[in-house]
Amino acid sequence: MPNLLLLSMLAAFPALSTDMYLPALPTIQAQWSITMAEANLSLVVFFLAFSFFLLVHGPLSDRFGRRPVLLGGISLFIVGCALCAVAGSIAMLVVARVVQAAGAAAASALSLALSKDLYEGHMRQKILAYIGVILAVCPMLAPFLGGLMLEVASWRWIFACQGVLALVVLYGAARLKEPLTEFTTGGVLAVIGRYRQVFRNGRFMVLTMAFSVMILPHFAFIGGSPDIYITGFGVSEQAFGYYFGVNALGIMLGSFVCTRLVVAFTSERILFVSLFGILAAGLVLAVYGATTPVIMAVNMFCITFFIGLSRPISNNMCLEQVTTDVGAASSILTFEIFFIGSGAMELIALDWPSKPMFVGYLAIVGTVIPLIVLAIMLRFFGRRPV
Repeated sequence: MPNLLLLSMLAAFPALSTDMYLPALPTIQAQWSITMAEANLSLVVFFLAFSFFLLVHGPLSDRFGRRPVLLGGISLFIVGCALCAVAGSIAMLVVARVVQAAGAAAASALSLALSKDLYEGHMRQKILAYIGVILAVCPMLAPFLGGLMLEVASWRWIFACQGVLALVVLYGAARLKEPLTEFTTGGVLAVIGRYRQVFRNGRFMVLTMAFSVMILPHFAFIGGSPDIYITGFGVSEQAFGYYFGVNALGIMLGSFVCTRLVVAFTSERILFVSLFGILAAGLVLAVYGATTPVIMAVNMFCITFFIGLSRPISNNMCLEQVTTDVGAASSILTFEIFFIGSGAMELIALDWPSKPMFVGYLAIVGTVIPLIVLAIMLRFFGRRPV
């Protein structure tokens, strides 16, 4: 399996684990007579567990190699898919989702670490952008496929399909040649100590935290989209897949445009344009809300387009700050994104007067913070904060 395809499929694990079953959340809620907040626990707990295990897999891969950690994680994900498919209550589903998250975290964390291992400089930046293009196909198609599946089968088959797709990735990981030639040493305490070294890297930590909050509106929308579209606007599960797919299309086009712009413009200029683009769309939602599903989809397309445009550059800028302990650093980078994202998903589940307006508020917060940090770092450290 080509490296680019394998990296893209590894990075797609979080989207594969969530977006395909989003149309089923109202069905699960009705079938088990639970609230939407309780149904959303299967999303929120997944991302919390996912975030925790990111911190485990990264340094483990520095210590024992990328390949064995990857094989173990994907295998665990497949077990989690099987447990989700046979769950008989929301409590059982949440536990199964924790198992699924523990495996998905290995794939997601190591996709970034492997991009650092296999590529350098502008090539890595372009590879991350290409991955973003391919990655967007998954969340664009997944809700639509999930909606189609609900018309002919139970929601349980959605998790069965996830397990089958993971088997394909497992084959690719088994064929991967171990890229590491130097490994960290020591036991558990030594592994934990690697994080101490990364935490001392001030520029990496500041940039990582600042860029992580950019995804607040995106994750809030993922968690609230079934309620916004299906419950709020009254669209069907299949139509929901189309509207949700507009999001993924935005990320895909943004990432594709990034591959073209990086050869002509500086990373800083692209980042500033992206941040102001997200801010503009967020202000529209925060002030006017969304009275129709089309208006909501258009504004979210703008937000996700600029997130897709900026994410390869921001990820690469963070990775440029580290030269050792890349696995641990990649884990921290991905951990912060999904930990902050899980908080946004739980917040959107609360009873807000207007959830589209709340997404707009989060977009404002998610752009003001990185704008301030980026401006300060460029002021004190020059054109590029490395």
